[in-house]
Amino acid sequence: MLLTCLLLNYGLTASAQDENFYVFLSFGQSNMEGFAKFEEQDTIKDERFKVLQAVDCENLGRERGQWYPATAPLTRCHTGLGPADYFGRTLTANLPKDIKIGIINVSVGGTRIELFEKNYEEYVASSPDWLQNIVKEYDGDPYGRLIELAKIAQNDGVIKGILLHQGESNTGDQTWPFKVKGVYENILSDLGLEPDSLPLIAGEMVSEAQGGKCASMNPLIHTLPTVIPNAYVVSSAECDAVEDGLHFSAAGYRELGKRYGMQMLALLGY
Repeated sequence: MLLTCLLLNYGLTASAQDENFYVFLSFGQSNMEGFAKFEEQDTIKDERFKVLQAVDCENLGRERGQWYPATAPLTRCHTGLGPADYFGRTLTANLPKDIKIGIINVSVGGTRIELFEKNYEEYVASSPDWLQNIVKEYDGDPYGRLIELAKIAQNDGVIKGILLHQGESNTGDQTWPFKVKGVYENILSDLGLEPDSLPLIAGEMVSEAQGGKCASMNPLIHTLPTVIPNAYVVSSAECDAVEDGLHFSAAGYRELGKRYGMQMLALLGY
């Protein structure tokens, strides 16, 4: 009681933050949203891996803004398997048992990176109805929902990094790395974090060898670390893809998610 009073006298509040609860923000388009149909193995609960629900899903028994065991689907009520699933599972399999992992996933299939910029309204207004309908599930502001949830997570744990998979809809856009930089800087600023303080891990599009229709975007993705000092790129080489040349199979997502996880483990010193 005395400690609480002293904190309040100095304009601070007591916090229940768990320093061993590592939280990661993930966003992007359909591959991060989760395109593949998940399988039974993807629904096995790991009590150390949690998802902060981004939208109300009656069919899943989940409410927005609450933590649940992180089993597919992680994004919205009827999405599929994506890299965030096995990113988290890779971390819990390799980190000390007292460390828990939390995921926040706010992704919109088919979107350009412009949806996550501050002046996103004009982009949404000019988008097709199907994209606008997905955006409505986030009350019209996916970026705002990401920040809303991240602030909840800051009371529960420590945000340790950002995961991105986006680029198919911006293929050939030479300004894309700078737009990503702007979104990254806005996230840090809106969460009261220091510039460049969080690692940003971005994944490649489906590779040319796998028939990737947007594989030409991969060299541009590899320029991200020259624009964002704390950015890292994960290879999609040999990650199994489906016939559309845009999306990965369930096996491909498991491997890609593992690579995101291995990159983060290295950054965490493991």
